[in-house]
Amino acid sequence: MFWVIVVAMAVVVGGAALVALGGGGSLPEAVHDRIAARLPQERPLNRTDVDEIRLPMAVRGYRMDEVDDVLDRLGAELAYRDTRIAELEAAVAAHAPAGGGPAEPGDPAQGTE
Repeated sequence: MFWVIVVAMAVVVGGAALVALGGGGSLPEAVHDRIAARLPQERPLNRTDVDEIRLPMAVRGYRMDEVDDVLDRLGAELAYRDTRIAELEAAVAAHAPAGGGPAEPGDPAQGTE
């Protein structure tokens, strides 16, 4: 009777192992997920584009908090860059000669382009 119980336990444990391994095979390939919001190809990125992006998750996944931190920093740097460019363009426009012609040789705004 003892051996019957040992054999029955071995069959149950072996069956559970086969089920856990997917019928004796390896894990199936991960399904390729797609990003819901695509990044624009026709224009430069801005903060809103980065805020709207959500990366797909799979069984093997990623660390959401780390990816979100990177995206937050990237968005902040894009916003800073855009603000700084606007400030510099406004400064150049303020120093541009009236009439929109080419700058005079002694013009301090020359060489800032």
